[in-house]
Order: sequence, then C-alpha cells, then structure tokens
Amino acid sequence: MNIEQLYEYCLNKKAVTEHFPFDDNVLVFKVLGKMFLLTGLDTWEKGEAAINLKCDPDYALELRETYESVEPGYHMSKKHWNTVRVYKGEISPKLLSELIDHSYDLVVKSLPKKIRASL
Repeated sequence: MNIEQLYEYCLNKKAVTEHFPFDDNVLVFKVLGKMFLLTGLDTWEKGEAAINLKCDPDYALELRETYESVEPGYHMSKKHWNTVRVYKGEISPKLLSELIDHSYDLVVKSLPKKIRASL
C-alpha cells in the first residue's frame, strides 16, 4: 500500500475526515472527530513509511510479538497504539487493511451511542 492507496482507503470509510493538527507533515484521519490513524508524510517520501494505529491492548501485544514491523506507538499510548513500519514489507496489504479497519472500528465503538447512531 502506498500513500495514495492509504489516503483513498481511509477516506472511503464512513464519516472520515483528514486533518493536519500538528504541522503540514503529520496526516491524521479521524472518524467523527476521533483519531484512528496518523502518519508522517515525510516517512513515505524517505521510503520509511510508518503509520500509527489504535489497537486492542491484547491484540497489540500479539502483533508486536509476531511482527518485527509492529512496535509500541511512537509518541502515543504504548498500550493502545501501534506503529506499523510499512516500509519493511513484512505486513501484507491485506493485513494492513485489516489493522486500519480494526483501528477505525475501535474508535467507532468508543463513541457515545447517539453519535455512533449517526453512522
């Protein structure tokens, strides 16, 4: 998955918006105002693509034990976020899509019922 594919994949999800809340380099995708993915655009330009994704704590540990490319979230809660080093090629596009979906779903589930109903 390249940055354009990532961009399209995320924006095709319901109620997703893109933001640059920190600077013009850090792209953040939110669902109904809550972040589920962030990535540094410069990492893609340098060939060191990495993304941060929300993750169930037990699943996060399992992924970290299984894949060298999955690490505790960089500058994020180490319990609830993973950094996925996409550039290492260890994570298939299918698994990456599943991890993005997992992050999105976790955030949606954490929203108040009334807001979730708007989806």
